[in-house]
Amino acid sequence: MTMTIWKFAAPAMAAVLAMAVSGQVFAQDKVTVAYFLEWPTANQVAQIDKSYDEEMGVKVEWRAFGNGNEMTQAMASGDVQIAYSQGFVPFVVGVTNGAPLKLVGVAVTYAENDLCIVRDDAGITQENAKDLEGKKIATPIGNVTHYKLLRSLDHLGVDASKVELIQMNPADAAVALVRDDVPMACAFGGALDRMREVGKPLMTGEEQEAAGINTFDIVSVTEDFAKEHPDLVRKFMEVTAKANADYAADPDSAYEKVAKAAGMDLEATKSTMNNFGFPTPKEQAGENWLGGGVQEATKGVAEVMVESGNMDEALDDYSGFVDPSFLK
Repeated sequence: MTMTIWKFAAPAMAAVLAMAVSGQVFAQDKVTVAYFLEWPTANQVAQIDKSYDEEMGVKVEWRAFGNGNEMTQAMASGDVQIAYSQGFVPFVVGVTNGAPLKLVGVAVTYAENDLCIVRDDAGITQENAKDLEGKKIATPIGNVTHYKLLRSLDHLGVDASKVELIQMNPADAAVALVRDDVPMACAFGGALDRMREVGKPLMTGEEQEAAGINTFDIVSVTEDFAKEHPDLVRKFMEVTAKANADYAADPDSAYEKVAKAAGMDLEATKSTMNNFGFPTPKEQAGENWLGGGVQEATKGVAEVMVESGNMDEALDDYSGFVDPSFLK
């Protein structure tokens, strides 16, 4: 069960990072932001309304990715400056391997929208979860979904080294589960609706949170972009905060635009967002998040990834990769 997404050969990694830290100048007339389709977030109203473009004074290009590791690679190569709702684990794996990124905010908190679904006919429950040993599980590798899966298996007494994890992005994982190629698949977003047609969660989000398995995505930026254009990063965070506040005050007015940006139908958008939380800047700056909690969690995630054999080693300290200053 080895993770290949970010285990580049040394020369290849060196080449990518050389591009990222060579002092390249970002054109101020365009900023590229990575995001996910079928992952509806409140800020997408501002995306559709082009509020980011107006407030930042630049053209903002939104580029969809399949997983958070792809976002990291695009940022390391200089193609993307900001990642919105990047998975926490891809960020941790990326910076551990030298990717020049900064975590500047919490994009969304969620639990019920990132789950592992067991086929109804598989006969596997929490009580006999060890039956998963020797079987295949479809999941994105090296992201929050993967991390939650490992934590869940450990919580239920399953030896993760005896489970065969198959790398699949959410849409493909849903297909594999429906086709009965695997007894369990893990995913996030709209793919879960299709998966629920043939099965149920191994652990609900509420059960995971009770076991200390928290779930959140982040806002990350490249170090060069944060250093050269802190005003643009700050404006991005301000526009996001306003969109989140507007959604909290009147969610019904947001759903149609969010659905359009996320590529989802209206009801699926509402259902997904009802299980999301969008922390305010004050909350994000608090001790549970960028005031200390995220830094501790980063180290904990890194250690879990090393123990599971999905990362060679963890850094001694990750606090330098977290910058709460843009929340002020």
